Amino acid sequence: MINFYKNEFTNPDDLRMFDKARDEGIETFEDRLEKMMPECGFGELGTCCIMCYMGPCRIDPFGDGPRKGVCGASPDVIVARNFLRSAVGGACSHMGHAREVALLLKGIGEGEIKEYSIKDPEKLKRIATAHGISVDGKDINEIAVDVADKALEDFGRQDGQPMNWIKARTTKREYEKLEKNGLVISNPHNEVEVAMHRTSMGNDADPVNLWIATLRMGMVDNYAGLMPATDLQGVIFGIPQPQETMANFGVLEKDSVNIAVHGHSPVLSAKVLEMSEKLESEAKAAGAERINVVGICCTGNELTMRFGIPMAGHETQAELILLTGAVDAMVVDMQCIWPSLTTIASCYDTKFITTIPFVKNPDAIHIEFEPQKAGEKAQEIVKLAIEAFKARKKLKDENVMIPKRTVKGITGLSVEALVGLLSKVNPDDPLAPVIDAIKNGDVFGAVGMVGCPNPKLRYTSMAERMARSLLNKNVLIVTTGCVTHILAQAGFLNSDATEKYCGGKLKGALSALGKAMGFGAPLPPVWHLGSCVDNSRIYDLLAALADKIGVYVSDLPVAGSAPEFITEKAVSIGSFFLGTGVLVHVAPPPRVFGSPVALKILTEELPKITGGKVLVETNPEEAAEGIYKHITEKRSKLGI
Repeated sequence: MINFYKNEFTNPDDLRMFDKARDEGIETFEDRLEKMMPECGFGELGTCCIMCYMGPCRIDPFGDGPRKGVCGASPDVIVARNFLRSAVGGACSHMGHAREVALLLKGIGEGEIKEYSIKDPEKLKRIATAHGISVDGKDINEIAVDVADKALEDFGRQDGQPMNWIKARTTKREYEKLEKNGLVISNPHNEVEVAMHRTSMGNDADPVNLWIATLRMGMVDNYAGLMPATDLQGVIFGIPQPQETMANFGVLEKDSVNIAVHGHSPVLSAKVLEMSEKLESEAKAAGAERINVVGICCTGNELTMRFGIPMAGHETQAELILLTGAVDAMVVDMQCIWPSLTTIASCYDTKFITTIPFVKNPDAIHIEFEPQKAGEKAQEIVKLAIEAFKARKKLKDENVMIPKRTVKGITGLSVEALVGLLSKVNPDDPLAPVIDAIKNGDVFGAVGMVGCPNPKLRYTSMAERMARSLLNKNVLIVTTGCVTHILAQAGFLNSDATEKYCGGKLKGALSALGKAMGFGAPLPPVWHLGSCVDNSRIYDLLAALADKIGVYVSDLPVAGSAPEFITEKAVSIGSFFLGTGVLVHVAPPPRVFGSPVALKILTEELPKITGGKVLVETNPEEAAEGIYKHITEKRSKLGI
């Protein structure tokens, strides 16, 4: 078995569930990862090419093996092409998400979709105004259609003009910088088409040109994916507000109907939650105390931010949550849905329900989710869960084992919520307290810790140990995605962590802010900003601070970290932040080490162009030290 690195942050409940899996003869990712070792060295270097059928070509850039592919492609070209295609995959995931939300908003506005409504009309009006849409004398539904059309317009744009979200949401200073660096995008679908074309065999053989295209794909990811998705979901489902929630396996309840929602879109999960409340009497009639909806992965982030539902676990824990035997239905939408889940679900008669046409599993129950029939479909899903609960109780819960540990955390700190809280400190200039704290060193800098829980690094407690080290250096942390689940389970999202982990200056600042905001306790040292599409909130916050100070985002004493990234989405998100000039730390190593040109661009040339730079480090304390050094340099250049 894998030799786990155990420390104070290792979740003992994870280990208990692995023991249960072994006792019951059930295979988990732990077993499959072990069988993969050692992993393919060519793949890790990024020098395996499958772009045509003269290959696969495996290039050895350091030894005596082949130095070029059959077509003559160098390792620099192969690495750049592979990385660009990863960025395309990530950007497409977020674009598809945003486009579906825009279509939902349009359907609501036109009256074709009656299952949803506009929860935050003021947010909608602010978006409309930013896009130059008049709101005077207009019905809110008319404004909704106009805003949705603005989002959808870019996908068919052929006039070469900048995308609407770039024009509306980028400060003049940042826009001019993007334009100078060739990073202003017009049509995101065209950008994807060109990227796939240029990386096919016999096209672009200039690695520098290919890396520029990767940065452009980062812009696609943010301005056609992250930002519009976050904005429009705020309109439909409401802007997250601070609230307390619970995390870890213990949020499951033995005597309740447990429904775990997993994936990324609140369109489905919010309706399942609503229908669970309506059908609670049926659950009680079946012998249940109630219907308990818990969140996994980014859907968990979405629902906990808005409705306070408990956070059961991150992407990698989805298998372990099923192993409890207490999940009556796992309902999934898109992204990060492992094929293995249906196998484990079948061992416990858990109803595993897929809902998206392009996310199917032959062993799952497929209930096609349509916004026009959202209530009907959600009711069908919840009733299946109730039936599964009845079957579980007939077996007297003989296979159920729920670890009892739970951890409290504060969620819902959207940008609007943060500004609202800061207004209690300084009503005339809400950002002033943060800027003052940065200037005087109480907040030495800030790091966005985002992304996934990678099985290859998870049991080194990479994310937790980095967080501890950074906080001790008075560096504030904001978080999105599955890393939030990790940090919540380790207790970093509550006030106790401020006392336990923060350096003296940061502790004092968070204590003062918490008192001024009426929390009655210090603010947590890790601020939860949302799911992976909500990484745009991090940029919004940085852009607002930079504009207020009168500098570029790249001048700020900040950094980003994907300490255990897995997906292509992390590649495209990271490419966006590199394009805006932010240091991006990643682990495990990205598949670029087979290309000397890639390493030079990402660590030496890019800082001269955008200000962005890649830091690769798998030791958590050394990664934190590298980030701290970068922040120190930025502070010095700002004269603070």
